[in-house]
Amino acid sequence: MKLAREGLPFVIPLGLATFAANLLDFWWVGFCMLILTLAVAAFFRDPERDIPIGEDRVVSPADGRVVAVDAEAHAETLPGEAFQRVAIFMSPANVHVNRAPVAGEVVSVRHTPGRFLAAYNERSSIENERTEVVLRDERGRVLVLVQVAGLLARRIVCRLRPGQRVDQGARFGLIMFGSRVDVYVSRSARICVRVGERVRAGSGILAEYPV
Repeated sequence: MKLAREGLPFVIPLGLATFAANLLDFWWVGFCMLILTLAVAAFFRDPERDIPIGEDRVVSPADGRVVAVDAEAHAETLPGEAFQRVAIFMSPANVHVNRAPVAGEVVSVRHTPGRFLAAYNERSSIENERTEVVLRDERGRVLVLVQVAGLLARRIVCRLRPGQRVDQGARFGLIMFGSRVDVYVSRSARICVRVGERVRAGSGILAEYPV
């Protein structure tokens, strides 16, 4: 099982502690540590995905359940523009590695401190700690991606930098432990998901632009 590199500082010490407990014949402690190690390793799993590459497609940046689809929404980073929004809630059981929804250039990255409301709470989009990324795809269309920390999440990892080019479906970060990702796409796009639907990062299609 491949793990996200951010998980190694958690998994390796837990694995060593498990080995030490069993070596010292503290089998009950060792058993509990083994369960914890496997649970943490599962959280940081990073499976390969088949990316349905296409410049007119917007793929899901996260695994999870769609909790909101708004026909008109405004992103904090670009308040003067109207978008459509798709919000995806990631439970602790989901893969938490995030992937780029489109190929293109990173226009800006902004981190905003905030609260840690439950990620399925609608107010978490505007009150929680979050990182907003503005992407411009190969055709000049703008998309806003927001990583939102949740009730248990205390760290947002975003490796993107302004001016950087990113491939569609490429890994760019994650959020620890339970969170959400909001995607703001042009109103010309057709949303392909509904509230309650489950999506997978990199392989699920959130929206399509008219050809």
